[in-house]
Amino acid sequence: MVLTRRIIPCLDIKDGRVVKGTNFVGLRDAGDPVELAQRYNDQGADEVVFLDITASKENRGTLIDVITRASDRLFLPLTVGGGIRSIDDIHAILRAGADKVSINTSAVHDPDLIRRGAERFGTQCIVLAMDVRRNFTPNPEGTPVLLPDGSTCWYEVVIYGGSRPTGIDAISWAKAGEERGAGEILLTSMETDGTKGGFDIPITAAISDAAGIPVIASGGVGTYEHFYDGFTRGKADACLAASVFHYGEMTVQSVKKYLASRQIPIRI
Repeated sequence: MVLTRRIIPCLDIKDGRVVKGTNFVGLRDAGDPVELAQRYNDQGADEVVFLDITASKENRGTLIDVITRASDRLFLPLTVGGGIRSIDDIHAILRAGADKVSINTSAVHDPDLIRRGAERFGTQCIVLAMDVRRNFTPNPEGTPVLLPDGSTCWYEVVIYGGSRPTGIDAISWAKAGEERGAGEILLTSMETDGTKGGFDIPITAAISDAAGIPVIASGGVGTYEHFYDGFTRGKADACLAASVFHYGEMTVQSVKKYLASRQIPIRI
């Protein structure tokens, strides 16, 4: 059976508004999260992701009221992340109407949160979000990844919205997350985020090969071809994008029609 690939708009939320930047900085306003999510619902998005991008850094919880408003109006799966530190936080977000939670910084600090969440709510509810960046410093623990220019690097997991390195190898962390019960990986490369130069194919393909759970490619879409590359060269199960949708450069439907024309199995 051929699994259909998914197109997922992502809404980065700060102070109750959707924002978008480049390489995790230079944020600008993109609108009301519920209104944007409704637009993507109408366009045929397969899921929507809400990420409260400063919740962990500011040590506060996710925007429950936004989730509640969105879940009342949307008829598609909703994934929510940002500031989730405990089973109680996960429960509150799911109760507010989310279908899945995305954990990133808290999973690094407390890896067992993945297992506890999966046991309590099911693996399908737990998404391991990974923000990664290239590191060229020699590291015997790092898994070498070949880049297009012929050089190699390892990819480091970063937390707190990309502001703090961890020293953790991304490929090893993806495997560990799967072993603990994560049902999916949301992979964002800081190298490509917001650049519109395409997904970071080397690490997307490497983690797709290493993990036995679905991988969502995130960070860098600028053209229709980039989605195609994410699925074919990056071997991703889903492609996530933000600014090209928020600012009207593409619609979810136009992306899906393009992919269908190139024989990517997609739900139109």
